[in-house]
Amino acid sequence: MAPSRPGSASPGCAGLIAISSHTGVWAVRPGGRPHRVAALPADDLPNGFALDHRTGRLYVTDSVHGVIYRVPACGGTAAVWAEGDALKPSTFAGAIGLKLHNGAVWATNLDKGTVLRVPVTARGTAGPMQIRASGLPSIDDFDFTGRGDTLLAALDNDEVALVRPDGTHITVLTAADGLQTPTSVAVHGSTVYVPSAAYLTNKDPNLLRAHLSH
Repeated sequence: MAPSRPGSASPGCAGLIAISSHTGVWAVRPGGRPHRVAALPADDLPNGFALDHRTGRLYVTDSVHGVIYRVPACGGTAAVWAEGDALKPSTFAGAIGLKLHNGAVWATNLDKGTVLRVPVTARGTAGPMQIRASGLPSIDDFDFTGRGDTLLAALDNDEVALVRPDGTHITVLTAADGLQTPTSVAVHGSTVYVPSAAYLTNKDPNLLRAHLSH
């Protein structure tokens, strides 16, 4: 985040928005006081986000309205960057996980079980949205393995799936490995971390560590 004081705006950036709700994007600095970078409507459910270090902009999924916001990281107004039926929920939650990868914003839709790719154009706008994988029920957040567009995705039904660039996928971790409603995946080198929220069972929330075989 930009090095501004909590509650202040950095030079050249819009001031922080003040509305009654606390919904929005917040910055938390070590030893500092949390402050809101940008406000979002009170009925939003901001979920996944990623920072474009080159432009200083954050991309944020909203699982209730099924859109992707773009937010100035130094503080300002959130604007809808991408929207469409592929991002919207059908029963419970739509756009949820989000990553920046190879010139595009990638997102998942929990209700529709899909992985989506939205190219970032030269003007910074959203290009044509593509469905890159489907048939992944209750997909949540994800991370790329470092091998092109291959990714690992957390499925809330106690699974982690390996999704290949052509959209095919296989299950690589299950409840037998200790998963309890996994919500995200983080890949660091050849190590994979999968937090289990266990919000359906309230039993054994944990952090699983696995090895990525190259």
